[in-house]
Amino acid sequence: MRLDGIELRQVALPLVTPFRTSLGTQTTRNALVLRVVSDEGEGWGECVAEDDPTYSAEHLHGAAGFVRRFVVPALAGGDLRPPDVAEALAHLRGHPMAKSAVEMAVLDCWLRARNTALADHLGGVRSRVAVGVSVGVVDGLDTLLETVDKHLTSGYARIKLKIEPGWDLEPVRAVRETFGPATMLTVDANTAYSPADLRHLARLDDFGLALIEQPFAPGDLRSHAALAARVDTPICLDESITSAAEAAEAIRQGACSIINIKPGRVGGYLEARRVHDVARASGVPVWCGGMLETGLGRAGNLALACLPGFTLPGDISATERYYRRDITAPFTLGDDGTMAVPTGPGLGVTPDPDDLGAATTASEWIPVPA
Repeated sequence: MRLDGIELRQVALPLVTPFRTSLGTQTTRNALVLRVVSDEGEGWGECVAEDDPTYSAEHLHGAAGFVRRFVVPALAGGDLRPPDVAEALAHLRGHPMAKSAVEMAVLDCWLRARNTALADHLGGVRSRVAVGVSVGVVDGLDTLLETVDKHLTSGYARIKLKIEPGWDLEPVRAVRETFGPATMLTVDANTAYSPADLRHLARLDDFGLALIEQPFAPGDLRSHAALAARVDTPICLDESITSAAEAAEAIRQGACSIINIKPGRVGGYLEARRVHDVARASGVPVWCGGMLETGLGRAGNLALACLPGFTLPGDISATERYYRRDITAPFTLGDDGTMAVPTGPGLGVTPDPDDLGAATTASEWIPVPA
């Protein structure tokens, strides 16, 4: 498959409600959408980098510049298959989210030409996957309980609470006491704590949580291992896991017993599958995290989450949880707390031209040199 060019589109999607974590507050999801055009057709991808380099070192405008200046020349000429993308870009350090977006678009294009769904290509085994919902930091316990009640009434299989110093034990206690032990409840700190907080975090053990996600800095496997040795609650890593090799090392050090896999964070869906395989071989369950994706990323994540090692509900909420108007047809939550895995070729979805046009704030066409 020979690439003719890559179209970059910046889109802005207002959130239904502001989403606050320990890293900041978002009111609009700005995203970078890619369309690759080849001699076999076209495909779509999404870069999940955020406006600011807070979750990771990448940011949205830097990702666009990276694709424009370095990725396009590296993909010039020759016959290109999806695995070739990572190989062609291996000499370029970092930028996994930008690389993931390009690989995603190439995968979509290549699989569409072969009438193969991404879920089938990755080795998926389920047609529907259980999903949860992430609840950001809010103003007051009453608002928190109202929000959680709404999501449980909608049928979500798991509630994840974002926590930070000063907003942790009391909100978790309030949710657990209000909704009972049968509610699957997790917390996510997004690296907000230091090793000095280990004793405080151990108090979360009282609430029957399914997991505690990423309390410490990405490179601090030692503190995660120390907390894991101290508590009965499983420790889950997110930001620390940037590749299959990093996953293997974290497991070896006892820093986690659960892994959150985000394709953008590890450099693409093919590396995400390798992380899944490493974890499964070690008996470590995985789940699919979310980055406020558009329908493109949501479709890809559902395809990934139907692999056999994904045994915990992921952050792949229904479209209406975040957006009133997406760039694809909306994804909906079933009565049983599951969502359907797309079955069409490639991602199984494409942007609606009107919705994409309404969300687009900038676009450019970059030809790939012959």
